[in-house]
Amino acid sequence: MIRYVALEGVDGAGKSTITDRLAARLEMDGHEVVRVREPGGTVVGEEVRSLLLHGGEIASWTEALLFAAQRAELAETVIRPALERGAFVISDRSLYSSLAYQGGARGLGVEAVRTANLIGLGGTLPELVVVLDVTVDEALDRQEMGDRIGSAGRQIQEAVAATYRQLADAEPERVRIVGTGSIDETTSAVYNLVVSG
Repeated sequence: MIRYVALEGVDGAGKSTITDRLAARLEMDGHEVVRVREPGGTVVGEEVRSLLLHGGEIASWTEALLFAAQRAELAETVIRPALERGAFVISDRSLYSSLAYQGGARGLGVEAVRTANLIGLGGTLPELVVVLDVTVDEALDRQEMGDRIGSAGRQIQEAVAATYRQLADAEPERVRIVGTGSIDETTSAVYNLVVSG
């Protein structure tokens, strides 16, 4: 079974909903599950989240490095300890969000952003990255109130979706694209990937 799974996709894809449903299903199976979100999940991370999602304009590399910093803190203080004691970790976003948003859509380069993150993560990476595949139109329609990044516009979201597809092609053993049906169908599809991994 896969212990560390991250849910990814454009803003409005349904990551938070599926994260909660997947965690509940694993808990029903008797497993300890730790749910985390990025940015956030620690005192430091929540402060950075507020700055990243609700602050003013931020230079692209500043944005990327703030994401990397909160991610390093989360890996060190929450994710690694949970995995070491045998818990499942279900994450709403991960390193792969930065690869798609800052690396791809912001044009910083996927490998440059990956390198900037890997040092701080110390090898703590999701074993499975599930990209929820919805159209940008559908995702935009679902957003009640976009944050600074989510409301960046269609062009950014299209670039993010394209980068996720490129990542899935490049890393098929880790990154899987899951089409979205009903909430129950999507949860079951992700659950099956986790338990069969």
